[in-house]
Amino acid sequence: MRLLKRKTRIDFMGKRHVAMVLSAILLTAAIVSLPMRGLNFGLDFTGGTLIEVSYPSAPDLLEVRESLAAAGLDDAQVQTFGAANDIVVRIPPGAAGESSAEISTRVLTALGSVEMRRVEFVGPQVGEELTEQGILAVLYALIGIFIYVMFRFQWRFSVGAVAALVHDVLITMGVLSMLQVEFDLTVVAALLAVVGYSLNDTIVLFDRIRENFPRLGKHTSIDVINTSVNETLSRTVMTSLTTLLVLSALFYFGGEIIHAFALTLIVGVLIGTYSSIYVASTTLLLLRVSKYDLLVVEKEGAKLADNRP
Repeated sequence: MRLLKRKTRIDFMGKRHVAMVLSAILLTAAIVSLPMRGLNFGLDFTGGTLIEVSYPSAPDLLEVRESLAAAGLDDAQVQTFGAANDIVVRIPPGAAGESSAEISTRVLTALGSVEMRRVEFVGPQVGEELTEQGILAVLYALIGIFIYVMFRFQWRFSVGAVAALVHDVLITMGVLSMLQVEFDLTVVAALLAVVGYSLNDTIVLFDRIRENFPRLGKHTSIDVINTSVNETLSRTVMTSLTTLLVLSALFYFGGEIIHAFALTLIVGVLIGTYSSIYVASTTLLLLRVSKYDLLVVEKEGAKLADNRP
């Protein structure tokens, strides 16, 4: 008995106008939220003191926070780190008006019988440098991606790829701003990973589009892109689902310290999968890409040279 491979025939591009409205709403919400609510910058960017301690057994985080508040450290942030009995205490700059050594002593006194693991201090100047470097890292990545896609495909494809990536980064940061998720270096790493994931999805789709334009020369650009999306759909869905399964496990079982990293990737994977289909491909249609844009111009006399004995 021969198994027939079923092909999907979903009219993705027929719904592109609805998707454009949805993207416009999400981008508007993100652009409004970022300046109004801002990002909840962590100590990596604002500066402050980080103290890691270990309890004999898993403590109640609420009681830990109450003990620190009673010691005058109301702004202290408490999170589990790795094992349930390992705690990280983050003290914002100016919270107590003391040096890091004095703050760590107060924390140990307030928490009682705990083992000190490490104490780190990040100055405000270092935080400003990290902010600048994080922005430059994303900017350089986008410029490099534009150049790479332009040489591999064509400039219209570069515009589509970068438009999808800017769309993904802005919406993901907008979600972080709305939820006031702590924004630290791990979140910056997650944003760069989102850029890589979304680009990989887009490149796979662009490769299929480039192959199908000559093969489906008599069809319209909309038909070619629709066919390409349907042909890569199973790969896209399986990759996204397996990635989301891993990220969900990290989010629920990885501890509070990794929540922001996992959440950023979950949002980024969802938005990146959507944008590969509805932002990158729709941009190609808006720029009127056709099979003639992908033709390789043969040098004059090349055929004669090939026919020589």
